[in-house]
Amino acid sequence: MDTAKPKQNTRTSGPRKTFVKRDGQDSRRPRPSFEKPKPEFDQKMVSIRRVTRVVAGGRRMTFAVALAIGDKKGSIGLGTGKGGDTAIAIAKALRQAKKNMFKIKTTKDMSIPFEVSGKFASSKLVLRPNKDKGLVAGSTVRDMLLLAGIKNVTGKIHSGSKNKLNNARVTYEVLYQIKDKNPITKTASFVSPEETAVGSETKSE
Repeated sequence: MDTAKPKQNTRTSGPRKTFVKRDGQDSRRPRPSFEKPKPEFDQKMVSIRRVTRVVAGGRRMTFAVALAIGDKKGSIGLGTGKGGDTAIAIAKALRQAKKNMFKIKTTKDMSIPFEVSGKFASSKLVLRPNKDKGLVAGSTVRDMLLLAGIKNVTGKIHSGSKNKLNNARVTYEVLYQIKDKNPITKTASFVSPEETAVGSETKSE
């Protein structure tokens, strides 16, 4: 004869938390919102490659990244980086692009003052200003000009090269020819009274 004991409910009886749904409101808890900080410069991934190197222990895989940055106000930069992870490679490329950044000498309508041309490896590029025709360019050249904020420019690649990195580098080299040698630097908006007193004393001496 089976004398199995009935299962006891081990759940402790206590007050249960209930959420009262009001009229026109959702009973679910609102999730916290985390806003991403806005980057300092606009970025564009030019190319990303997976590089394999044969070493004594086998094959070692790394990533090579080329990154272009700009503020759309006449500044442009280009950098490359390698790393075992894409995030590391992107961080290195961004750091190098900031070091290589320069200001372009532009006109009032954000165009280039005269025609320029250049060559890098097998890529040849010609940039010439056009009057109110917009940005006429393609491939990586267009991305670089958009990052710099250049308008009313016609760009033509006179080669059959489809290497995006070489096209980006030749664009960088061509724009470097019209680099602004005297960029406007921001001066300090606040000077302490002690510094002004010291400056007046040195002038009087």
